[in-house]
Amino acid sequence: MSGTSLKKVQATTAPEGEMGQRYLASGKSVAMRMWRREAAGEADETHTRDYETVGYVIEGRAELTIAGQTLILEPGDSWLVPAGAEHSYEITDAFTAIEATSPPAHAHGRDK
Repeated sequence: MSGTSLKKVQATTAPEGEMGQRYLASGKSVAMRMWRREAAGEADETHTRDYETVGYVIEGRAELTIAGQTLILEPGDSWLVPAGAEHSYEITDAFTAIEATSPPAHAHGRDK
């Protein structure tokens, strides 16, 4: 059986990315990250990523706009942003969420 290494990452000591995200556990084809208490503010600019993102809201509220449609994200909601989809987020209430990206967002400069 290959790939049997165990890995544990604590959110309090996880590496922080340039956008404020905390990088959690990751493997070869998927990675997790956490956005913790992101402050409310203006919507970010519409952008695309070359990875797929699924997320789960722990607390707060945000609006996710994809292809002209806006989703309100609240605690208990989950979402999907397909790879290559133009999208933007607007945090409307201090926001904490966990996301998984495939392939890993932090690898090869994808998370910039």
